[in-house]
Amino acid sequence: MRSVRGLVVVGALVALLSTSVTAFAAGPRVRVIHASPDAPAVDVWVDGSKAFSNAVFKTATDYAPLTAGEHKVQVVPAGQTEPAVIDATLTLADDKDYSIAAVGTLAAIEPLVLEDNNSAPAAGKAHIRFVHTSPDAPAVDVAVKDGPVIFSNVPFKGVGAYTPVDAGTYDLEVRLAGTDTVALAVPGVKLDAGKVYTAWAMGLAAGEPALSAVLTMDADHSMQQAAPATLPTTGGSINWLLITMVALGGSALLTSASIRLAAQRRASN
Repeated sequence: MRSVRGLVVVGALVALLSTSVTAFAAGPRVRVIHASPDAPAVDVWVDGSKAFSNAVFKTATDYAPLTAGEHKVQVVPAGQTEPAVIDATLTLADDKDYSIAAVGTLAAIEPLVLEDNNSAPAAGKAHIRFVHTSPDAPAVDVAVKDGPVIFSNVPFKGVGAYTPVDAGTYDLEVRLAGTDTVALAVPGVKLDAGKVYTAWAMGLAAGEPALSAVLTMDADHSMQQAAPATLPTTGGSINWLLITMVALGGSALLTSASIRLAAQRRASN
């Protein structure tokens, strides 16, 4: 009888797990980066509603969840509803993150839509990519000072792909592509294990605001990496299943269900 009851409990838990995973399926997430050097602070409207307010040059908003499909994105001066300096329709997919960067000078401003890969780095590693948003700067390389080139020959609106690097602090250089000429020194860049970053070249090579590097932390998986490699065992496969459900996003309902199950098992023994 106990084995039958145990199978029923396991079946119910598996069904609950399936429901939980479906309920927590991730939709697309979107953020906006203001990288237009002479544009004022802006508001961002999505499908006719204000999504982000007063984004200034060199800032990135948090990610905002949306539904998959087409969305109308408009960028307007802060506190106004027009003119829309950017008016674009984007098609977004489930389980993906996107960055929409406003690039170019105000007279030629346009959206640069990037698909972000915020998956977890390997243990002891960080991921970093490079995005060139300086409208008057030529193609560049990004290198470690007195070390290797990380991103090669990246032009305006170009992207250096996500690259794993050892966690640590680096002195970086932005160089004219294919040369040792340093256009911008970027000392003391700290990259932590388990985190995903984007380095943005912003500003003007021959004007104001001057060329600068802006580092955004896009995802933080460091807490997951800090967990023990082997979970403690406290009672067999049922407990393992409950731990798995919590790790996959279980709610307080799962926690209370596990407590009731533990109490029933103690009572029956």
